[in-house]
Amino acid sequence: MEAFERMLLENKAWAKDQVLKDPGYFERLAGGQSPAVLWIGCSDSRVPAEIIVHAQPGEIFVHRNIANQLVTTDFNGLSVLQYAVDVLKVRDVVVCGHYGCGGIRAALQRQSAKLLLVNKWLKHIKDVYRLHAGEIEALGNEDERVDRLVELNVIEQVYNLAHTSIIQQSWKREHCPTLHGWVYGLQDGLLKQLITLPPGSEVRPVYQYDDFSE
Repeated sequence: MEAFERMLLENKAWAKDQVLKDPGYFERLAGGQSPAVLWIGCSDSRVPAEIIVHAQPGEIFVHRNIANQLVTTDFNGLSVLQYAVDVLKVRDVVVCGHYGCGGIRAALQRQSAKLLLVNKWLKHIKDVYRLHAGEIEALGNEDERVDRLVELNVIEQVYNLAHTSIIQQSWKREHCPTLHGWVYGLQDGLLKQLITLPPGSEVRPVYQYDDFSE
């Protein structure tokens, strides 16, 4: 059986099981969503947001890309952020990376001539490496360097969030959301907190926006 065929069969079984347990389950879901959290995670198939935090459908608004980046020129990611913050009114935004990330590992290598588009995306991680090259290169082996860059990349993405007009405006007007940077361990399934920026956290002047009109 092909993988997609198994997925369709599993879907039917899951839907039937949900209705048996709770006849009104899908009717409630269809009525709308009010997630409390926006999750910006890696596309890696081993790190499904809802499963690793044992969340139910409707509890987390999810955006995933290679190496869990929030690039401030990426309209896709910014659109997700704006909708989550300004429309859904999420209370928390989580950037979650994971140890052993393939995107981070690739960013520490020479650029592949076969993956020109991927190279452009990974360049943002290479820039994080450049800022911390001394610390990273002082580590003993490749795995340690990868995992440290995983952590530094998560922290950098949280600051990228704080540098957006979307977050700064929401902090001023709504006093939310809180920004979190986490990293997930593939070997133990546990999340590690790296950084938390509550509403109103200090932002360096060069990243601040002028007062927003009321």
